[in-house]
Amino acid sequence: MTTPARFLDTNILLYAISTAPEEHAKASTALDLLAREDVALSGQVLQEFYVQATRTGKRDRISHDQAVGLVESWLRFPVQETTLELMQAALRTRQRYRLSYWDAAIVEAARLSGCREVLSEDLSHGADYGGIVVVNPFRRSR
Repeated sequence: MTTPARFLDTNILLYAISTAPEEHAKASTALDLLAREDVALSGQVLQEFYVQATRTGKRDRISHDQAVGLVESWLRFPVQETTLELMQAALRTRQRYRLSYWDAAIVEAARLSGCREVLSEDLSHGADYGGIVVVNPFRRSR
């Protein structure tokens, strides 16, 4: 297995299942990213995906079984578990960079996974969090 270089944030997974016409380009980019072998995820990202993808009121919501099937298919990637080490690192990163705890946990999950980049639309493109750089893969899709 290839060492992961890029860590995928939840929004990548959500765009991959989007049926909204205005998100077609982002969905295509997300699917291309999920076809790669050099990416990693975390338990947090998979949990957030499930909750958001099956949320009542979501226009293109998917069923529990569909979401579970997708989560299981993404277990082919390295998945960083939430550990005490990750939580403590996220608390430090949250304080140092003034991020939300959840964003700091994404950054630290990427670090523990051995990734150098976090692919995310939610974090600031180009931000460097102690060697973990944020890249918005949709910048050209807008």
